Amino acid sequence: MEPLFSYSGISLTLAELLLAIALVILGAIIGLLLAPKGNDTMSAEQMKSYLGQMAEKQSSLQGRLSQFAEDAAVREEKLRQNLDLRLDQVAHKVGKSLSDTQERSSKNLKDLHERLALIDQAQHNIKALSSEVSNLHALLANKQARGAWGEKAMQDLIENYLPPSAYTFQAVLSNGKRVDALIHLPGDQGNVAIDSKFPMEAWRRLIDADNDADKLTASKSFRADVLVHIKAIADKYLIFGETYEIAMLFLPSEAIYAELHTNFTDVVEKGFSAKVMIVSPTTFMATLHTMRAVMKDAVMREQAHIIQKEVGVLANDVRLLSERANKLQTHFNQAAKDVESILTSSRKITNRSDRIGQLDVPQKSDSGSTDLLDTPPQ
Repeated sequence: MEPLFSYSGISLTLAELLLAIALVILGAIIGLLLAPKGNDTMSAEQMKSYLGQMAEKQSSLQGRLSQFAEDAAVREEKLRQNLDLRLDQVAHKVGKSLSDTQERSSKNLKDLHERLALIDQAQHNIKALSSEVSNLHALLANKQARGAWGEKAMQDLIENYLPPSAYTFQAVLSNGKRVDALIHLPGDQGNVAIDSKFPMEAWRRLIDADNDADKLTASKSFRADVLVHIKAIADKYLIFGETYEIAMLFLPSEAIYAELHTNFTDVVEKGFSAKVMIVSPTTFMATLHTMRAVMKDAVMREQAHIIQKEVGVLANDVRLLSERANKLQTHFNQAAKDVESILTSSRKITNRSDRIGQLDVPQKSDSGSTDLLDTPPQ
């Protein structure tokens, strides 16, 4: 049973309260029974009156207790309603918070899935790139494959910038040597020999050198390799009267080309002295552009007489057109004069017809004579 009230930490239920009241009444009765003999003279009426008063007090106390119980029930109902309202508000807030949290979690999960998809795609791309890098590393590690790759890169550049008639791959010279590419310059200038070389091993040792001694040794090896290639190209592919006075050494690596022009300028100068020009893919493209311009200029010079003839024919056609335009203008002028003459004749005819229309026609009278109404114009 729930307590009716509590005060200072002491709770009292309705049963406990009624038991206390009964004990008080029982104590009063016992007190009366155990009263001294001097009180035995109390009459029955006094006892009845006393018990009636006790009954009234008990009834009043029960009424108060009932009122107190009702008030407690009302307070309990209000408390329950307040608690229900508070619980509803808390439940609403918790539900809204849970809904918002779920929505944010769903959005975050969606974003996370999208990012994971991007990461997965990037990982696949990285794997593919790693595979390609591994293949490229394996390709560059093999000397023959590396040489073939450099030669193919050179051929692709030539095919992209020059017409097919302007070059020959794997051409055999008069001395029996085979050159990677031969570019045919116009006229009697000869053919430019181009050979692809890729001194990657010596350059790699130079890049990977950890101390000055290793770097010095690698530098000497790299310089010697490049000079050997320059001498071989000069000896094999520079033939007087057959090839152009300058040959080209094609380096398929921009890094090696930059290393040469930065730290090995003496090697580049020796190449110029030997009439061997070192080119990278970028500088080779510029050289091919220049060669194509020279070829076009030569073709224009070779076709100059045809151009002059065509210009002469064009000038004659323009002259004939001018003469015919003048003749047409003369015809137009003559036609204009003829039209003017026709208009003049037409006006004269019109004037004469007007005059004829103004003449009076003679009419016969009753006597048979002809009367003239008006005098004809003089």
